[in-house]
Amino acid sequence: MLGSTHGTLTTTSRPARVTACGRHPGPAVHGTTTTGEDTDVSGRPLSSDVPDLDRLFRPRTMAVIGASETEGRPNTAITRQLIDWAGRVGARVHPVHPTRTTVFGLPCHASVRDLPERIDLAVLLVGDPAPVLEELKETRPRFAVVFASGFAETGTEGATAQARLTAALQGSGTRLLGPNTNLNAFERFRDDLDGPAIALITQSGHQGRPVFALQELGIRLSHWAPTGNEADLECADFLSYFATRPEVGAIAAYVEGLKDGRAFLLAADRAARHKVPVVMVKVGRTETGARTAATHTGKLTGADDVVDAAMRQYGVIRVNGLDELQDTAALLARARPPRAQGVAVYSISGGTGAHFADLASAAGLDLPLLSTAKQNELHQWIPGYLSVANPVDNGGHPVGDWRGPKIIDAILADPSVGVLVCPITGPFPPLSDRLARDLVDAAEKTDKLVCVVWGSPVGTEDAYRTTLLGSSRVATFRTFANCVTAVRAYLDHHRFTDGYRSPFDDAPRTLSPSARKARALLRPGEQLSEHAAKQLLRAYGIRVPREQLVTSAAAAVRAAGQIGYPVVMKASGPRLGHKSELGLVRIRLTSASQVRDTYRELTEIARYEGLPLDGVLVCQLVDQGVEMTVGITRDPLFGPTVTVGLGGVLVEVLDDTAVRVPPFGEDHARAMLGELRGRALLDGVRGAPPADVDALVETVLRVQRMALELGDGLAGLDVNPLVVLERGQGAVALDALAVCR
Repeated sequence: MLGSTHGTLTTTSRPARVTACGRHPGPAVHGTTTTGEDTDVSGRPLSSDVPDLDRLFRPRTMAVIGASETEGRPNTAITRQLIDWAGRVGARVHPVHPTRTTVFGLPCHASVRDLPERIDLAVLLVGDPAPVLEELKETRPRFAVVFASGFAETGTEGATAQARLTAALQGSGTRLLGPNTNLNAFERFRDDLDGPAIALITQSGHQGRPVFALQELGIRLSHWAPTGNEADLECADFLSYFATRPEVGAIAAYVEGLKDGRAFLLAADRAARHKVPVVMVKVGRTETGARTAATHTGKLTGADDVVDAAMRQYGVIRVNGLDELQDTAALLARARPPRAQGVAVYSISGGTGAHFADLASAAGLDLPLLSTAKQNELHQWIPGYLSVANPVDNGGHPVGDWRGPKIIDAILADPSVGVLVCPITGPFPPLSDRLARDLVDAAEKTDKLVCVVWGSPVGTEDAYRTTLLGSSRVATFRTFANCVTAVRAYLDHHRFTDGYRSPFDDAPRTLSPSARKARALLRPGEQLSEHAAKQLLRAYGIRVPREQLVTSAAAAVRAAGQIGYPVVMKASGPRLGHKSELGLVRIRLTSASQVRDTYRELTEIARYEGLPLDGVLVCQLVDQGVEMTVGITRDPLFGPTVTVGLGGVLVEVLDDTAVRVPPFGEDHARAMLGELRGRALLDGVRGAPPADVDALVETVLRVQRMALELGDGLAGLDVNPLVVLERGQGAVALDALAVCR
């Protein structure tokens, strides 16, 4: 049996956090100057309670409202399934229908007001659930499930109707699942499987079917949460709950849109703290996917690059397909933590080994060369003309006799190897049968991960169906690609959680003195001039060039003399964006006459274009260093986000940027730089000296502080270019654009 990826955990049974705006605070920030213990400087929560969902999945009492036993009616099949499920979980069932006295032999009540005891779970099989929810408010069930559709997924009118559902339960303490949900939570789960389980969350029930079917391959499932439109209970609630369940080894999710970005981050953080892997398909990568998801669930999908970055920030493993979801979740649920990061590839064919090694290396997996001593040991059983450096090619014949187990054991004994992968591209009895048995036997004796790729398209072979799938210690895949994806996720997850420090631990709790200075500079609803935007940067200790704002040619000449030639001159005004394109930037001015003439030219251009100026900036020339950009944008789901990337025109040409959602610490700021394709420029190329990366990281963290403290007043900030000078010399913001809310 594969070991769990985390220790035994206890469930926290506390009510969900409630705010004046609803159960979960949204991404908007509030700009308060004092904060509670569990909020950051913007008033956003830094922690949340685990929702008590025990009685949703294992109720003691259940009401089925709209119950039916008339054959041929949809409600009849649903009622029968619910009664069967209640019997399996030990719940007492109370059917409710205004014209029936019994349903399937059970006493039936005319109204929810007639129920004989308090109900844990009320399931509504009615087309118009709002009146029933109003009645339920008096009986205060713990949970209500609404299957009916035609709500937020249909547009504005449906969203209004959905809001009436939540309003009907306001103040009752009842949590609502749905609407537009389904029966997936009431499926028949196999109870003859052991080991860590997968907990499943889906916003589209059909998309969870491949993961649910893993039970037929011996993989245990413990829960299935079909969240539907998430009028109340949402993906984050179930994610947080499952992360604390001792039987859950991994969480698999199919998500179309996130209801509350902050709630999602807090839930993902809880999973990371508990070392529970979260594997997710998140649709909306493309415009078409995002539009379709919105019509299906009626929620925001969010800018995909921000969603992707937020997932990486909290260790959520994003996969592209349902096949990857099932394979990766199954591996992560049951595999023990790795003993080493190295992957060894073992095959009976040099071509097979080379093919898999190419894919694994391209995915960033480490295929260490086996030591000379280890290779000599392997050559005791493998002909000397075959390569055993990694991949290990045995040539075929040793598989069929006593040498096969010795080869496998020797590879697994190497301290650099944490994972052994054996791709078997097709059945070749009796050798494939013997190889499969040897791999299973070796997996039972080792604490290292053994993976097999069974490439046969048939899948009925005894070596596959009985030997490999019958082992709880071997991870079996059908494709090379899925194996690579899952193994990489497995190693990445454990690296991430072993050194995990919650980004929320780095969140500032009190406003800095810089915030008070900066707030006085904000102009609601306006774009600040470059001069004013740089004053914001100065307030947060971000270095800008020596410069002066002048309003006459004579003052410009005096400023240039004080700053030192050569200088740069730029028009500065609240409506100026791309100044260079308008001819409002001049560089390398070396004399008083050039400065005087340039002042007149810049002001004339601005007057001709109808652009108001607050003056002309005379600036120090900084022309050595790596041009970067750092900025703040607002995401509808997550609130303020921080971006760093290559600066100047490269940010538009290459779109080489990395994003994080505040709060985050220095480790995440450095990780952002590592994600850039142009990262090598900071290390120095073609003889250029290394840039001051420490100063760049410090600037990113200061901009993040601005995002947190000014989030309610700052719609966006663009520092471009930020010139990162030679190591030890700092970084200088040459230009800045700020837009106030």
